[in-house]
Amino acid sequence: MFNAPLASHHNDNGCLHSLTVRPIKPTQRSQWDELMSSQHYLGFKSLVGESIRYIAELRGRWVALLGWSSAALKCHPRDAWIGWPQVLQWQRLYLVANNSRFLILSGIDIPNLASKTLSLNLKRLSRDWQKIHGHPILLVETFVDISRFSGTCYKAANWIYLGQTQGFGKSARRYYYHGQPKAVFIRTLRKSARHWLTDPFAICAVRSS
Repeated sequence: MFNAPLASHHNDNGCLHSLTVRPIKPTQRSQWDELMSSQHYLGFKSLVGESIRYIAELRGRWVALLGWSSAALKCHPRDAWIGWPQVLQWQRLYLVANNSRFLILSGIDIPNLASKTLSLNLKRLSRDWQKIHGHPILLVETFVDISRFSGTCYKAANWIYLGQTQGFGKSARRYYYHGQPKAVFIRTLRKSARHWLTDPFAICAVRSS
């Protein structure tokens, strides 16, 4: 339960051993949404498709928020890296999750907090997804605004940089050009993730594992 001022300032890297990351409780959703809306540079309305909201805590204080949602329908760098045919892409896309929001809360300044939070989150993401949505996650993706960020925390957490998007967005089922390319990062949650995503006969094993 959050019970401390959000503006508290931390600079002790040693405190990261007590960092925890967990899904929010139902009663915390409105607070999570409000903080994400007011502090994230993109604002916040909702998470698309299947989703999970997470909080990172230090000694009972909220220090970061993460939002996971369904994967992007199309992403050329990701799709080329996976190498899946289109028919399997539509069938297996649910096994990919998008880190659509990541926010270090205002006033929090702890070295390595972002990468540590990502690492802890990924250790439990697939298990949580299985519990909530009934299936695992094999691959995760994120899109970084290169005009604002370099993706340092994703690189430190061993995500793979695949290239840039072409600067298109989607609204009301239509794609439009906004001219702001995003850096594409992915990370597998299983060593055999690419196999499970591209082998037509592998899906039964994924569901039963």
